[in-house]
Amino acid sequence: MTVHDDITSAQRSLDDLHRSLARLEHQLDRGSLEMRRVRLDADHLRESLALLRAAAAAPDAARRPDLVTISDTPYDISLWTDSDDEGLGARDRRAP
Repeated sequence: MTVHDDITSAQRSLDDLHRSLARLEHQLDRGSLEMRRVRLDADHLRESLALLRAAAAAPDAARRPDLVTISDTPYDISLWTDSDDEGLGARDRRAP
C-alpha cells in the first residue's frame, strides 16, 4: 500500500468512529464529561490526519535533509585561546 492508500484507510476508519460516536451520543448523556472527551479526541485525530495528508502531499515530503559529515580530526587548539573554560571562569582570575 502507498502512503496515500494508508491515509485514506485511516480516514475511512475515522469516519466510522465519528458515526459510532454520533450513535453513542444519542444513547448516552451528550453533555457528559466522558462523551465530550471522546468527541474532542476524535476531532483531534481528524485534524492530525488532515495535517498528515497535507504533509504527505507536499513535494518535499519524500526528500530527506542533506547529511553533514563531521570530521574526526581534532580542532586546532588556537581556536580556543581567547575563551574561558566553561564553568570554571577565566584562567587568570579567582572566583569572588
